[in-house]
Amino acid sequence: MAVEVSVIATSSLGDRSYLASDGGVAIVVDPQRDIDRVMYLAGAKGVRITHVVETHIHNDYVSGGLELARLTGADYLVAADDEVGFDRTPVADGDTVPVSGAMRLRVVATPGHTFHHLSYALDEADDGGWRPVGVFTGGSLLFGTTGRTDLLGAQHAHELAHHQHASAKRLADLLPDGAEVWPTHGFGSFCSASQADAPESTIGREKRANPVLRLAADEFVTETLAGLDAYPAYYAHMGVANLAGPAPVDLTPVARADAAALRERIADGQWVVDLRHRKAYAASHLAGTVSLGLDGPMSTWLGWLVDWGAPITLLAETAAQVADAQRELVRIGIDRPAAQATGTAEQWAADPGQLRDLRTADFPALAAARAGDTPAGLPAPDVVLDVRMTNEWRAGHVEGAVHIPLPDLRTRLAEVPPGVVWVHCGSGYRATAAASLLANAGREVVVLDDAFARAEAAGVAMVGGA
Repeated sequence: MAVEVSVIATSSLGDRSYLASDGGVAIVVDPQRDIDRVMYLAGAKGVRITHVVETHIHNDYVSGGLELARLTGADYLVAADDEVGFDRTPVADGDTVPVSGAMRLRVVATPGHTFHHLSYALDEADDGGWRPVGVFTGGSLLFGTTGRTDLLGAQHAHELAHHQHASAKRLADLLPDGAEVWPTHGFGSFCSASQADAPESTIGREKRANPVLRLAADEFVTETLAGLDAYPAYYAHMGVANLAGPAPVDLTPVARADAAALRERIADGQWVVDLRHRKAYAASHLAGTVSLGLDGPMSTWLGWLVDWGAPITLLAETAAQVADAQRELVRIGIDRPAAQATGTAEQWAADPGQLRDLRTADFPALAAARAGDTPAGLPAPDVVLDVRMTNEWRAGHVEGAVHIPLPDLRTRLAEVPPGVVWVHCGSGYRATAAASLLANAGREVVVLDDAFARAEAAGVAMVGGA
């Protein structure tokens, strides 16, 4: 049987793990912490996991590699130069790892995303020799971009960007144009310098499309560093956990909170997170809660906003949704929510006075309001607040808007000018989260639940990109 590579996508974090098999044994690359998905896939394919591989010490999620290797008895391949707190099989540039008669890995040092980053070329047996099939590139060569180089500190970003350029060139020289490229990051991950431009790729395609392989080193470094935006605050805890050796996960249900307990948690200023869709939240919710729907990257924004270690209570319509949220959160090291409740906002309220709604509008309504014709039922805007990230703002924004990225809003609420706030993002997801924070601080707010791409056509005056 030819070697087969299966993708295990974690779209909420913008990452991919991989299972490569020859029909009998399998290699797993960069597994997420909820390894039951990997075990299920291996079982469905009837293959035995013999090698678990890390391309680098991850900064955006807690790895499941150590636990997966422990449960399966697989060799756990980690860069020899990484000083970790657990037993592993150390590997370094130039090593060849025999996997089976049909598969082998070749270890290639590709520093850039981290100093000790490794890529793994996958070869399959071919007429008595070996043929390269593709390469697991982790946070090195991504689809149309590369992994960001500032996660180990801004002081290293310039040096690592030069390494990143050299590493990408090395992979392009080492492998044939038809070799597949299998990155871990780049599908919405903040570990990527920019976003992936394709669902799959090859070395040949990257030679044609990827700036790292088209630009001279200095030009690439300048362009890459200029394009970097902020990354989630919880990243500070991921590398520490991965170096120490993450504990196994516990995805059993957490304690239930009744209406009285929820009121007490909110009164204490704890994080009570409403996982329902933002439209349901806008219609009715518990005052004092924060909207982060499961339909978006809930764990990324919650992990970025919350004080690390603070108790978190989850509200959802069903127990299955709470379970999904727990799975999302363990991936970033938030292991056990304090409590949970399911049902409706009315069931969560100890008295009707706890219920609140959010008014919503769209960009045509904003254009009308700014022209002096505010739609009925809506207060006229005194402030337009843009909570997108800095790079989004620079690419174009509403004329006269105030810009505070969502991750900064909780600590910068005092900077929002007085009056009625109309808040927007790129789609409505972050705007609703921001509106919940503003309303909790006593502000009168309207959510622009609309695509920002529609703003200019709706007649909203815009300022172009810098």
